[in-house]
Amino acid sequence: MKPSRFLPLLFAAVAGGALAQVKWDLPAAYPASNFHSENLVQFASDVEKATGGKLKITVHANASLFKAPEIKRAVQGNQAQIGEILLSNFANEHPLYGVDVLPFVATSYAAAHKLDKASRPALDKLLASQGMKLLYTVAWPPQGLYSKKPLNAASDLKGVKFRSYNPATAKIAEMFGAQPVTIQAADLSQAMATGAVESFITSGSTGYDSKAYEHIKYFYDTQAWLPKNAVIVNQKAFDALDKATQDAVLKAAADAEARGWKSSEDKTAWYLDQLKKNGMQVLPPSAQMSAEFKKVGDVLVDDWLKKAGPEGKAILDAYGKM
Repeated sequence: MKPSRFLPLLFAAVAGGALAQVKWDLPAAYPASNFHSENLVQFASDVEKATGGKLKITVHANASLFKAPEIKRAVQGNQAQIGEILLSNFANEHPLYGVDVLPFVATSYAAAHKLDKASRPALDKLLASQGMKLLYTVAWPPQGLYSKKPLNAASDLKGVKFRSYNPATAKIAEMFGAQPVTIQAADLSQAMATGAVESFITSGSTGYDSKAYEHIKYFYDTQAWLPKNAVIVNQKAFDALDKATQDAVLKAAADAEARGWKSSEDKTAWYLDQLKKNGMQVLPPSAQMSAEFKKVGDVLVDDWLKKAGPEGKAILDAYGKM
């Protein structure tokens, strides 16, 4: 039997289909079980489904592909086409990246939403100037103070090894006379186990993920700020997609943003309950602690405004009017 004259056409079609699939890597810094990571997996699944498999995004959780501070540069240089970053990790690079960690500026989900809206145009412009596009943001639960020893005041942190994960937390440590130690979320469990860190400010989520209750016994619910993660994409990689695929990515991103913010808010109380169930004391801050934090917050906001200039003032003014 002679080979069908249609076989070459069939092989060409199959080969063409294989070549048409685009594969993206998405590095992320948090455990696969974290709500941010679960949201990323759902986002990737939605994109693959909406594009009929034309775009496949692989999520690499828990800093398995790039460490947290490396992800932005990896996306910028197209080593990874898309990635999730903690915006405030890059506040030393540009003050705008640190707007959501200004202490006591936005301390609720409603306020954090408004601050996100007020700062989004400037953030879009900044990322675009660096060859990237912002797809969506999701806030972390409100930040509280973890401590190995009971604290009456923030000034009791003097001399304590204090984990910093961005410029704001490093500055807070210095102002209270603590010893700042730079430790990313993926390394926090080991740092607590070895005594490299004795206190830190983070969410109930990260405290639960890192099993802080095995080493730390006090959590003060200061609700200092709600930092945000952002999912960013290399602009050239995005531009290389056809219009229908681009639209599918943007739709999945909008869904992920709405889903992620809701999940964060819904799980806030659950995380604190888990800390309690595992033996941690979850306490309100004392009046003195709150007053000291507010004082430090005012200093950090003033410092930020000096660095951010008219653009920063315009963001906080717009936020104040919402």
